[in-house]
Amino acid sequence: MTKSDRIPYYLIAPSVVFLLVLFVWPLAETAIMAFRTPAGEWTGQYVQKMLGDLNFKTALKNTLILVAIVVPLQMCIALGMAMLLQKIDKGRMGFLYIWTIPLGVSDLAAGLAWLAIFTDRGYFNTALNGLGLINGPVSWLSYQSPVALFVCVIIAEIWRATAIVLVILVAGVQLIPKEYNEAAEVFGAKPWTRFVKITLPLLKPSLQSALILRTVLAFEVFAVVYALAGRDLPVLVGEAYNWQGAYQNTNVASSYALFILVISIASTLLYLKFLKVKRETLS
Repeated sequence: MTKSDRIPYYLIAPSVVFLLVLFVWPLAETAIMAFRTPAGEWTGQYVQKMLGDLNFKTALKNTLILVAIVVPLQMCIALGMAMLLQKIDKGRMGFLYIWTIPLGVSDLAAGLAWLAIFTDRGYFNTALNGLGLINGPVSWLSYQSPVALFVCVIIAEIWRATAIVLVILVAGVQLIPKEYNEAAEVFGAKPWTRFVKITLPLLKPSLQSALILRTVLAFEVFAVVYALAGRDLPVLVGEAYNWQGAYQNTNVASSYALFILVISIASTLLYLKFLKVKRETLS
């Protein structure tokens, strides 16, 4: 192998080292801690303890419901916003910058911002009171009103994370040749027909990437939930945090982390299977 042939390997070496040191190694350590005692004995007691945790089933149910509601809503909203941007001639980038502002806000800061809105004496109650719709503060974030609490978390999470889906879809739309839509329009295809027959199929790779990324991140939701609901709305990452921080049990926390990784990988494989993207090949 000549020196020039080794150049690509030199270029990717820093990335490989980065992944090995900051991803593969910590992941392996987490997997080991989930199945090995401090004395070095292999055991399944930590996984059993996780499965027997009083909050495990509730946290799993809440996390799955959040993913099932938030991800489809974000995909639809982001797709609509991406299509709307294509119809704007002036100020398109201005709208895009405004819509992507949440990307610059941390998860915890977003949660605290929405806490100021939905708290008993927050902006939402103030607005409702000003309109005469309520007579006093309403506890939207109380454990006594779980549906309202869940809806508040969903709204905050949609606001916080829709922007990343929007950026991916906007980039995908920009890659679709305008000639396809123009040709279909010449032959009399209606806007909805062009959207379904041309835009969506050509946008499939971007939709697949956005779905995978957003679903994996949705399984890891924590800061927004913790800021708005505390422990009144258990989620998987929140339980991992509690076992590590409050109970000082790294092994069970590692079991939770490994479980989240497994369901994230499983969802990714499902997307790859059912949203297959045909790769272009040279004839």
